[in-house]
This record gives sequence, C-alpha cells and structure tokens, in this order.
Amino acid sequence: MNAKTTILLPTAAKILAQLGEDIKLARLRRNLSTEQVAERANISRTTLWLIEKGTPSVTMGAYLQVLFVLGLEKNFLNLANDDTLGRKLQDADLLVKKRASKKAK
Repeated sequence: MNAKTTILLPTAAKILAQLGEDIKLARLRRNLSTEQVAERANISRTTLWLIEKGTPSVTMGAYLQVLFVLGLEKNFLNLANDDTLGRKLQDADLLVKKRASKKAK
C-alpha cells in the first residue's frame, strides 16, 4: 500500500514544524526519553520522531496522545477556539440586507 503524501503550503509546514519542535522541547523539559513518551502514548518511537519533526501525515490522534502524555492536552482545545475571521464574516453577512424571495405568479 502506498503512503499518502500530504502537501502543505509553506506557512502551514512551518507551523507544523514549530508544533513538533514545541512538543520535543516539552518532552525534554520533562526529562522524558522518546521511548518513555512513545510507550505511554501507545505509538512507535518512529511516529514520535515524525511528530517532533512536524510531519503532516501523522494523525491528529497521535499528536493528541503525545500532548496528553506531556500534560498539554488542554492546549489542543485552543486550536480553533477564537475564530476572529469567522466571526467577522458572520457579522458582515448579518449586516447585508437580504431580498425577499420572488412570489410566483
């Protein structure tokens, strides 16, 4: 079976790489080895290595498991918490007057 390759925009790739680096630093600050975190998260050390590299093909569930092991699972809830752009778009749509539908003759 061929592995599916996920292609990200450069900005998105940088964000994911930063997340991976942050996870790695959190692991090191807790003085945990890759083996300990991988075992506790029920993933392979290779998957943990891919997470710490910010690889996009790793499942969100694996990222969440590692965050849980590190005690950072609540940070996951902040991912789309404050949707400023969405709220502005919603408010703009509310301000536009909509026409009544045409009556059938």
